[in-house]
Amino acid sequence: MKTISVVTPCYNEEGNVREVYERVRSLMLELGRFRYEHIFIDNASRDNTFAVLQELAHSDANVKVIRNARNFGHVRSPMHALLQARGDAVIVLMSDLQDPPEVLAQLIQQWEQGVPIVIAVKRASGEAASMFLIRRLFYHLVNRLSDDIETYENFTGFGLYDRQVIDLVRQFGDPYPYFRGMIAEIGLPHTEVLYAQQQRKRGKSKNNFYSLYDLAMLGITKLSKVPLRLVTFAGFLGSLLSMLSGTVYFGYKLLFWRNFTVGIAPIAIGMFFLGSLQLLFMGILGEYIGNIHTQVHNRPLVVERERLNFESEPGVPLPRGLFASGAAGD
Repeated sequence: MKTISVVTPCYNEEGNVREVYERVRSLMLELGRFRYEHIFIDNASRDNTFAVLQELAHSDANVKVIRNARNFGHVRSPMHALLQARGDAVIVLMSDLQDPPEVLAQLIQQWEQGVPIVIAVKRASGEAASMFLIRRLFYHLVNRLSDDIETYENFTGFGLYDRQVIDLVRQFGDPYPYFRGMIAEIGLPHTEVLYAQQQRKRGKSKNNFYSLYDLAMLGITKLSKVPLRLVTFAGFLGSLLSMLSGTVYFGYKLLFWRNFTVGIAPIAIGMFFLGSLQLLFMGILGEYIGNIHTQVHNRPLVVERERLNFESEPGVPLPRGLFASGAAGD
């Protein structure tokens, strides 16, 4: 009997984690042919999320919980949990219930047919139409910029990954990973399962402009050197235009010495324009240098405060009332 690991990152999701657990358990019970473990990683929530998870772990040994010492962000924490999974296949499922747990049955079905990577792709979303459009444009931009790597549009990380894929991800050793880019770079055969992303029912989204910008820059800088080359090309083009403009200006001044007068406005506008370009290009270079800085430090993905039930082997889902008691401990 093969084992399925479901990994669920959470931060301030006290209203959702119990329902996520219940729906996943019901699905695995219905399938009935797998052992499974459900790993929740709590990113130092400030509400009662950990208390709910602790209760679930005590009542069901298949629930395993990691509690981080502090909030390590939306990139590092999920990756750490992913690397703790012991299943023959690992599924990443967010805790906000926007990705329906029932899609897991389709992911597992495709995996059983021998596909090592089964990704869930949004065909529609319950979020605002403008935000969905912006996300699609971002995915398209990353795909165009990627260096000979075909990325997957409208793919957020929700999917199933065979054990060999997880072992390859582990070899990257990246302290600040871009998981979607890793999956694309691995390049093993994959298939897509289409689904409609639901609107959040409880709680608030933890994504803000900074976190979305961070993820966007991470995707671009991890997968592409195109922005760096654009800086170089822009430098050459700017030099060429400056030389041509200076030559034309000088010739025109010689021909119309007394009649050709230009004020200081074009010079000021040109200076501000060039200064803006320099700041933009310095920002692009800074993003790449920041990635190098993070890589050189080689910090751990997270520091754990405690973990529950990891000494228990994955088991089959039991009907309500027959749960094996889960021992909690470090």
